[in-house]
Amino acid sequence: MTTLDDTELHSDASYAASRARSDIIHELIDDPQARERQNLRVLTGDRPTGPLHIGHLFATLRSRVAIQDKGVDTFILVADYQVITDRDSVGDVRAATFGQLADYLAAGIDPARSTIFAHSAVPEIGQLMLSFLSLVTDAELRRNPTVKDELAATDGRPLSGLLLTYPVHQAADILGVHGTVVPVGRDQLPHVEQTRAIARRFNTRYADGEDYFRAPDALLTEMPVVPGLDGRKMSTSRGNGISLCMTADETAARIRKARTDSERRITFDPERRPEVASMLRIVGLFTGEAPEQVADRIGDGGAAALKAGLTTVVNDGLARHRERRAAFAADPAYLESVLREGNTRAREVATQTLDDVQRRLGLRY
Repeated sequence: MTTLDDTELHSDASYAASRARSDIIHELIDDPQARERQNLRVLTGDRPTGPLHIGHLFATLRSRVAIQDKGVDTFILVADYQVITDRDSVGDVRAATFGQLADYLAAGIDPARSTIFAHSAVPEIGQLMLSFLSLVTDAELRRNPTVKDELAATDGRPLSGLLLTYPVHQAADILGVHGTVVPVGRDQLPHVEQTRAIARRFNTRYADGEDYFRAPDALLTEMPVVPGLDGRKMSTSRGNGISLCMTADETAARIRKARTDSERRITFDPERRPEVASMLRIVGLFTGEAPEQVADRIGDGGAAALKAGLTTVVNDGLARHRERRAAFAADPAYLESVLREGNTRAREVATQTLDDVQRRLGLRY
């Protein structure tokens, strides 16, 4: 078996090739006739580990809406099984799932044009994973950056089998619904490359060279960096984020309690003043300004003026989303129907895929 090594996963040449394919995909998405000929299908999603925050809004939700609005067949996965890859307690996954769904709809995801489904509702994906596991090596999995990072952070804690096989689970997600385009940042490229390798290996080993699975392409996105209020990556669990489900008062309180420093004049200095720099970046995301421009505008107004300005732009910028989200959250029966219909469609596709795979494996009785 030919395996992916670190060079292939991380080299500049590999990135350049992915970048070139991604540029072509961007052109296809913008060309209705070409898009239809290529029969593109996007697969993307999130783990329901807690409330979505403004980082999700800027980095993924808006781009998904844009792709959907261009007429691309879009599948959005609520990756509930992946919640347990790296934690002992799953929390209230059901509440997180429906909260996530309310944010999807509030952001503009249209269930009539995008298929929203949950891992746990499509068991065929898990069955596909079994055959895909035969197409990868233990060494490949351990070289995956996500797995390597988790191993480095475990401090001696045993690595779960589910986390070790996480890249294969993702491949089953993508190939199970015949996703051909996966929007990712550069750090997630190795997952797409592993999926491409699995698709090729399946075709060679089990499909007599037929291109049953199309090797999916990464749609490299210039995701904006949305830092938390403390300068670190925004995360609900760290308490440094602004969740989309927060009220205006809760947002104001979160920003008011955020740490800054004692310097009166506001400057953009990420190394020396990470908290202030983060707030300036967030303001800029909502206003379209560079953080340096925001800093110059606030000047000697100090931390009070910075926090007041940040509170205003966030609450104004999220007002419409929050209004729509509240309306969806108040109708749980509708949310359940959206997920149920999405689950049904995704399962129909995955069931056909599993049937095709089992026939090629000689497992139809």
